Amino acid sequence: MINIVLYEPEIPQNTGNIMRTAVAAGARLHLVGELGFILDSKKVKRSVMDYESSLDLKRHVDWDDFVDQEKGQYFFLSRFASKTYSDFDYQSIEEDIYLIFGGESQGLPQEIKDAYQDELLRIPMVENARSMNLSNTVALVTYEVLRQKDFLGLSKINQAQD
Repeated sequence: MINIVLYEPEIPQNTGNIMRTAVAAGARLHLVGELGFILDSKKVKRSVMDYESSLDLKRHVDWDDFVDQEKGQYFFLSRFASKTYSDFDYQSIEEDIYLIFGGESQGLPQEIKDAYQDELLRIPMVENARSMNLSNTVALVTYEVLRQKDFLGLSKINQAQD
């Protein structure tokens, strides 16, 4: 299973969009630590639309709670990483995959980056860009993992209804 993990997200619209991405990708969403918004706010609901009822969501009080409960292969997105997200072979991983993203303004805490240096990945971008939008980043990396796994469990045909 692919797991999307948001560590202390701050912007409700981003989290709502990521909720939709999680549903579309068949992924579980984990929210870790303090949120910068009220989870059932109008801004979240507007972004998640009617996908909320299909969302597989799990809350964790803090990082230690998350690590105690969730076992698998962790990957952390950080602009300070030397490896890129697309260079990794996700196809060979048989255990649960956790894609972990920090909050919009602070990113991941230094102690987490220090503890998981070998699992830090980055998205290539021009030198003067600090980051991409969190929602876009989550979608990009999640779908790279799914692509490498041949979109396992996802429909490859149009399911639109007239």
